[in-house]
Amino acid sequence: MMTPYPSTIWALALPEAGFRSQVIGLAEALHQPFILKNVNLKKPWSLMPVRFCPFSLMGLDAASDMLTPPWPDLVISCGRRTIPLALAIKRASGNKTLAVHIQDPKSATPLFDLVIPMTHDGAKGANVMQVDTALHRITEEKLSEAASYWAHSFSELQRPLVGVILGGSNRTYRFTKDVAERMITLLDQLHSSTGAYFYIAASRRTDDEAIHVFERFSKAASHIRFWKGEGENPYLGILALSDALIVTEDSVSMISEALSTGKPVATFPLAGVSARHGLFIENLLNKGAVTRFDGTMPNAVSARIPNSTTIAANAVRQLLASPRS
Repeated sequence: MMTPYPSTIWALALPEAGFRSQVIGLAEALHQPFILKNVNLKKPWSLMPVRFCPFSLMGLDAASDMLTPPWPDLVISCGRRTIPLALAIKRASGNKTLAVHIQDPKSATPLFDLVIPMTHDGAKGANVMQVDTALHRITEEKLSEAASYWAHSFSELQRPLVGVILGGSNRTYRFTKDVAERMITLLDQLHSSTGAYFYIAASRRTDDEAIHVFERFSKAASHIRFWKGEGENPYLGILALSDALIVTEDSVSMISEALSTGKPVATFPLAGVSARHGLFIENLLNKGAVTRFDGTMPNAVSARIPNSTTIAANAVRQLLASPRS
């Protein structure tokens, strides 16, 4: 007898926000109760090849949740350090637990029931389903709630309203003063040609030197509102109520969330080069889902990119409904 839904779902969440949001986003999209398991591996387990990591359940650090029987019907993982844990759970269950991994588990791909990498990873296999963006927790319901909640606060901002989402420096990219000033020059061009208003939001990673530039910019102009990280975060309100969005290219997650709104999205490059990240942007550009911000109004049709979280959730439902050997 086929069981369309599992009785238990475990979502293995590493500390990093990018991994957590994808695991939780997929689990929430299944519209079934799930158990969030906060996990991380300690050394030497965290340094071992993921496919050959013995006794990995013994390698959980002190802050991790317990992973003990009864084993779940489905385990969802994301990030390299969750791979040996998910596979250990699958083995311990006698192969009864279905294992779904988000991102590319490389050589461990054949060991999972379903793998959900991004298109630019190039992973292939009978159990592989590629998606164009990262999975996320943004839904129509959350955007609708945010639109209602933030409506009064946004009411004094004229149209068109462009949301500007700022990331920050990481191992590859740098958000310098020069980059911030270049972005402001283009925003000025957009305002001059369209009369656009801007709601600009920094993130936890936005560099201080960039924040200072945007602070000066916002204080000198009435058509700009700038959130630098103090008080209530307007991020969801910006996604919900802007007419178009501009997002810095350092964050796959922020670009993916912006695209989920169906609004025109433009990306803005920071200083630095990443071949893998460049492939992600190139795929979106080639499909017409985004444009590069050049001082004109974003006009890409983001709906050309299907919602990756919805696609992934549907694939997991099909997997759960399939006959088990």
